[in-house]
Formats: sequence, C-alpha cells, structure tokens
Amino acid sequence: MYPVEKATQLADRVYQVWIHAPHVARHAAPGQFVVIRIDEQGERIPLTISGVVGDSIRLIYMAVGKTTSQLARCRSGEPIRDIVGPLGRPTDIRRYGTCVLVGGGVGIASLPVIARALRAAGNRVVGVLGARTASLLILEEEMRDSCDEVFITTDDGSRDRKGFAADVLRDLVASRPIDAVWVIGPAIMMKVTSGVTKEKGILTFVSLNPVMVDGTGMCGSCRVRVGGQVKFACVDGPEFDAHQVDFDSLMQRLRMYQDEEKQAMDQFQAHPCGCHGGT
Repeated sequence: MYPVEKATQLADRVYQVWIHAPHVARHAAPGQFVVIRIDEQGERIPLTISGVVGDSIRLIYMAVGKTTSQLARCRSGEPIRDIVGPLGRPTDIRRYGTCVLVGGGVGIASLPVIARALRAAGNRVVGVLGARTASLLILEEEMRDSCDEVFITTDDGSRDRKGFAADVLRDLVASRPIDAVWVIGPAIMMKVTSGVTKEKGILTFVSLNPVMVDGTGMCGSCRVRVGGQVKFACVDGPEFDAHQVDFDSLMQRLRMYQDEEKQAMDQFQAHPCGCHGGT
C-alpha cells in the first residue's frame, strides 16, 4: 500500500496528489511515468511523475473518467493499492543550448522536472504555457522558478497573449536561436506545435499519450508509428522525435478508444444490471 500524503485541486477538474512511494522516488527521472491501481477492483492507469521530494512522488491529472474521478476523492492517509514504476525512457538530458518547453493544459504537469534538469545541465530554458482560459493554467509559479523565461498564452485572451502555444513558439523560433524543444499536451496540440520547428530542422520531442494497460510493452495497446516503424510508447517512449511521429494514426487510435469507452458507458447507463438489453 502507498499512502496519500497530500491531495489538492489545482484547477477545474485538475488535481495533484503526493504519494509516499520510496522505490519510485529513488529511481525516478524526468519524463518517466507510473501505472497505478487504486484498489483491487480498480483499473490500471498511467500518470506522469511530475515531482519528487524525498520518498514521495507527485501525480497531476484531470478527472475525466472513473479512476481519475475516484483518485480525485482520495484524501491524506488513504492508501493506493499498487504503483508500478518508474516506467518509460527518461528525457534525454544534456547540454543543448537554448531549450523551449511547451505545455498545453495538463501537459504542463510534466514540464517543471524537465526544466530543472535541463537547467542544471547548463541550458537556458524557456517555458511556454498554454491553456483554454486563465483558470485552467497550472504550475505557473513553479515554472517561473524552474525556467529563465516563461510565456503565457490562453485561447480566450484571459491571461497574457490571446492565441495558442504554437504562436508563441513561432515567434521565439523567428527571433532567436533555439536548439531543442519539448512539446507536451493533447495530441492535436503536439502535432500543430511541433510543426513550427519542423521547417527549421530544430530537434523537437513530444511525450505521447496513447492508451496503456500494463506499461511493459506486452499488451500492445500503446503502439504508435514513429519513423515508419511501430513503437510502444510505454517502453520505447513516451518521448519521441516529434518530426517522426505519425500523429494522424495516433489520433485515430485515441478516437477509437474514446468511442468504445463512450459506447460502453452509454450501454451501462441504459442497462446497469449488465443484461445489455439481451434476453
């Protein structure tokens, strides 16, 4: 069992939880994730490690389904049944020069640990945080502490620049030398934003978010196409060269699972007894 040490809400449906998990905390590196199961009846879900302090790890997530909504109700002292990790290949931390970290929505949760590691390696780090509206921005102060510069953009203009993170990145690329970029957020946001750097040939990484089950590459549900080859995000990633990723196939798979989940939920609501309307 892994006790919850602290649980707070950061924004609308966005929560953070600190969990005592010494074996994960000791070995965790930027860019890695864990797979958790809240109780014996629960499903397993992957969540990025967004912070480590002592023997504790921080997970930040949006409550959108059964398990994340259940996790959002957890309070200090309550146990998490299983935590497997750290999983995935760590971020390639080395001296690049000037690095830009772009986060969209809950994808911002992954950025502070990467920013601190890159800065410690001697890089100049610029953060770009994007959200639909000001109330959905998270970790702004933490990013300001971790970066040399931070830019804010909101879709509705409620904070700083009105527009998208890709617009800010486009201006940065045009105005100064950029050596490496990380883009983390929804699939469509990563596709569009990484396209800004493709024409300039700037090394760009994205952290992919396909459906995962076991986190070890056995189930194959997290397969993605990168450079024309099939890769498994849980063991070959989750970070990949953005310019090699087939985002169209990724988004198609994401929609497929989302449609199946919606159909299952609609069916359950219509026939909660489990009879599915049959005879």
